[in-house]
Amino acid sequence: MRLNNKRTLLVGLAFMGISGFWQLYDFVIPLILKNEFMVSDTWAGVVMSLDNILALFLLPFFGSLSDRTETKFGKRMPFVVVGSILTIISMIIIPFASEARNFLAFVIGLALVLLAVASYRTPAIALMPDITIKPLRSNGNALINLMGAIGGVIVLVMITLLSPDKLGSYHTLFLAVAVFLFIGTLLMMFFVKEKKWAKEMQEKTIALGIDMEDEELIGGKIISKEVKCSMWFLLLSIGLWFMGYNAVISAFSRYATIQIGFTGSQASSVLLLANIGAILSFIPIAKLSNKFGRKRMIFVGLLLLAFAFFTAGLYSKFTILMSGNFLLAGFAWAAISVNSLPMVLEMSSGSDIGKYTGLYYTFSMSAQIITPILSGLLFDFIGYKILFPYSAFFLILAFITMTQVHHGDSKLVDVI
Repeated sequence: MRLNNKRTLLVGLAFMGISGFWQLYDFVIPLILKNEFMVSDTWAGVVMSLDNILALFLLPFFGSLSDRTETKFGKRMPFVVVGSILTIISMIIIPFASEARNFLAFVIGLALVLLAVASYRTPAIALMPDITIKPLRSNGNALINLMGAIGGVIVLVMITLLSPDKLGSYHTLFLAVAVFLFIGTLLMMFFVKEKKWAKEMQEKTIALGIDMEDEELIGGKIISKEVKCSMWFLLLSIGLWFMGYNAVISAFSRYATIQIGFTGSQASSVLLLANIGAILSFIPIAKLSNKFGRKRMIFVGLLLLAFAFFTAGLYSKFTILMSGNFLLAGFAWAAISVNSLPMVLEMSSGSDIGKYTGLYYTFSMSAQIITPILSGLLFDFIGYKILFPYSAFFLILAFITMTQVHHGDSKLVDVI
């Protein structure tokens, strides 16, 4: 069996655009709140958490809604196209509101763009499993993650070249990102044949006799207690490892500059190494997962990530060794992220892919709401030295809960 790379890359254009948008959002919106509207850090944090709070409700809803949608263009593409266009239109409001110092218009633009992105995020991710047979979904997810990483890098370059420090406003930057999203959407409209590709996947699944018992079992809503137990332990594990990983990603700049004396550029360079490590690892990890299984690779990733973060907390000053820790962390995170969503979807049926994708994001987003608050309280009482032990603790908890997951692994097959 061979993954159709061309088709996977084409459906991955949606996630590339979404990841690019979030790179813009996470970098620019806090600056606008602080510099243009003089919003305190506390309230800025509340605003920045709104996307995760909305995601708890909207991602499962739109995922399930797309499962039940039938059009001549397919289940997911109408959401992708309409959602992308609404995102492009609403995001253009933000720089105008910022320049006019109109906070009401800014909040309206922000709310509209968050709703627009949420409306097609889950359907966009569900496109890959819709057209990919189950044993190849780790490979497909690796390519989708790679596309997302590329989207983030492209927008980061745009931010560097088109920053308001150089041009005096955010207009050009937001327009450039809007054009980037529009080009990706246009390519998908012309080249993605969702209904045809999904039908071919179903025919191939039947021809190869893949997971027919599981499809019938879950598609018919008769889910065994064992499968339910595995699903909930897997979702709990997802929440726990996001608790550990997101704590470091969101707080490392403060830890590095305050606790161990990094400069800002040194801190950002170390974080960039984690991204590079992940980008270089996505495809090799997918191949290793085909050979050894998804669950084993997640176990390896959790142990390596816990080791990388715990030992990183032992450094008391700037050292080049921390770069090695974060390169290892990038590899470990790739081993986890490439395989986690495919494991969830392995326990779904074709009619429930959007719903289960939404469940995945519900647990991951919940963790990303809770962990900044919980870790922040610990920073206030104990100090930043607790960051890496905190992260390692939740990663080890995730390892323990993963031992109770006995379904959702890939069948070990010959994959080219």
